[in-house]
Amino acid sequence: MANVFLPVEILKSFMRQAFLKLEIPEPDTDIIVDVLISSDLRGIESHGIGRLKMYVDFIKGGVRFPVTNFEIVAESPGTALVDGHFGMGHVISYRAMKLAIEKARNVGIAAVSVRNSTHFGIAGYYPLMAVKENMAGFAVTNARPSIAPTFGRDPMLGTNPIAFGVPTDEDCPFLLDMATSIVQRGKIEVLEREGKAVHDGWAIDVNGRNVSDAKSLLSMFGKKAASLLPLGGLGEDFAGYKGYGLGMLVEILSAAFSGGPFCWGVNGFDESGKKVPNRLGHFFLAIDISKFIELKAFRKITGDLIRAMRNSGKLPGQQRIYTAGEKEFENEARIQVTGVPINASLQRTMKELQTELGISVALPF
Repeated sequence: MANVFLPVEILKSFMRQAFLKLEIPEPDTDIIVDVLISSDLRGIESHGIGRLKMYVDFIKGGVRFPVTNFEIVAESPGTALVDGHFGMGHVISYRAMKLAIEKARNVGIAAVSVRNSTHFGIAGYYPLMAVKENMAGFAVTNARPSIAPTFGRDPMLGTNPIAFGVPTDEDCPFLLDMATSIVQRGKIEVLEREGKAVHDGWAIDVNGRNVSDAKSLLSMFGKKAASLLPLGGLGEDFAGYKGYGLGMLVEILSAAFSGGPFCWGVNGFDESGKKVPNRLGHFFLAIDISKFIELKAFRKITGDLIRAMRNSGKLPGQQRIYTAGEKEFENEARIQVTGVPINASLQRTMKELQTELGISVALPF
C-alpha cells in the first residue's frame, strides 16, 4: 500500500475529533492538535499523527489524565515550579512556556521547571513560542531510558532533546531541535512501522553488538537488553562522551530543578510491570532580547550569521549548506500544499482509531 498524502485540514479535524472523544477540553485539544500538526508539517514523522494511538492508549489506560491540572507550586518574579499532575504534556508545556514568556517581559530572563508531566511532542514547538514574541526560547525534557552512558551497556538516559530558537531578520528563525542520542527513539518507531532496519552504529545489545531489527530493539529497551548510543557513538573515539554529557545536562535540568524522578524513575512502569504515568520533567527558558540589545540589531546579527554559514565553501558534489531549522521551515510550506504523507501502517492505525472512537472524518483510504 503506497503513501497517501492527507490534506492538513483533514488530519487536524481527525486528531481534533479523537481528542474531544477522549473528553479533553476544547481549548486543550486545540493546543495538542497544533503541537502535533506542527511536527507533521515540519516533516518530523515520529511526533505527529504517528503518536496519536499512543496518547489514546495512555488516556484509556488511566496513565494520563484528559483534564490537565496545571499547578504553580513555587514562584518568584523570574522563576516558577509547576506540577502537571499527569495531564496532557502538550498543554502543561504550552502553559509553562507562556508563563516563562510573561515573566521574561518583566525581568528579562525567566525559567519554569515542570514535574509530573507526560510526553509533550516536539521540543522545538516551545522555543518557537518565544521566537514569535521576539524572544529567545529554550526547552528540554527527560524521557524513557534508552541511551547507554559511555562504556556502559544499560539504557539509563532518555533521548533527552535540547531545543533552542531565536528570531532572525529572515522569515526562517534559527531553531536547533536535537536529541542528545545519535537518533531519537521515535525514529526507531517509524522504522518499525515501515519495516526498515536500524542503521549500524545506532544501537547495541549488552555485548556491544549492533542491533538492526527495529521491532526487537523497541522491546529490548524495557528489558535493559539493548540501548541507543549517545551523540558521537560508541566509546570515546568520536566523542560519544559529549552526547552522554549533554544527556546528563538535560536530566539535571528536567529532574533536579523540578524535584522529580530521573532515568528509570520515568520509565512508565511500576515494580510489578504495570503501566503508570511517566512522571516526566521539563525545563523552559525565555529571554527578552530587547533587555540586552535592540531587537533589529539582534535580528541582523543572527541573520548575517546564518547567511555566513550557508554561503561558506561547499564540499565537492554538495549544492547547499543548511542552518538549524531551515529544512523544517521549508517542509512546512511544501507539506501545506502536498499534504502529510501517511504510510500503510499508519493508514491501518488511523482506520482502527476511527472505528474505536467513532470519528466521522472521511479518510481517502
